[in-house]
Amino acid sequence: MNKQENKMKDKEKDIKQQKNQNQKEEQQKTDANKKQQEEKAEQKDTKQEKKEEEKQQVTEGEEKQPQEDKEKSKASKKKKEETKEEEEEKSDKEKLNELQEKYLRLTAEYDNYRKRTLKEKMDLSKNAGEEILQSLLPVMDDFDRALQSIDEAEDIEAVKEGIHLIYNKFKELLEQKGVKEIEAKDEKFNTDKHEAVSKIPAPSEDLKGKVVDVIQKGYYLNDKVLRFSKVVVGE
Repeated sequence: MNKQENKMKDKEKDIKQQKNQNQKEEQQKTDANKKQQEEKAEQKDTKQEKKEEEKQQVTEGEEKQPQEDKEKSKASKKKKEETKEEEEEKSDKEKLNELQEKYLRLTAEYDNYRKRTLKEKMDLSKNAGEEILQSLLPVMDDFDRALQSIDEAEDIEAVKEGIHLIYNKFKELLEQKGVKEIEAKDEKFNTDKHEAVSKIPAPSEDLKGKVVDVIQKGYYLNDKVLRFSKVVVGE
């Protein structure tokens, strides 16, 4: 009986130990699960914090990037403005140099033109005088021949005719050069072309205020009065 009781006690003891062992294992499992969950939770929090930190860094980076872009844009704009100012300054200098060169060139051209026209004017005057003198030489030759023949001439009428021919030739030459006689005799006195050297009573009523006599003939050179006619005016 005692043996059986002892056996029962040992069995109960084993059951109790087994139960305690099971409880201990369950507690260990529970603690392990709890620890694992805490580690997971901690890892989750760490990941969340890391994500938030990364998000914050991205946000700060995004906020910083526009600022950097803005500064870069500002610097680029400033550089462009400086470049533009330099180009404008260079352009102004080039324009000034071009204007100076143009002014010097025009001055030189005008000086050359002035010298050339002055020379041409002098040459024209010189040549014009030379041409007139050359055209007078044949008339001079006619006078020489007339003077030689006067001393030997017996026919005075022939001499007169020769002198008239020379005179007409000389008059035609003057007309060719634009020299023309001013009509004065019996014309109304005109101060624009007549110079009164004397006044006399008019021979007739219709000659009052008119030229009665011509003391010295006047001439036009083209349409300009070359010499006024010296006249006597009736009153």
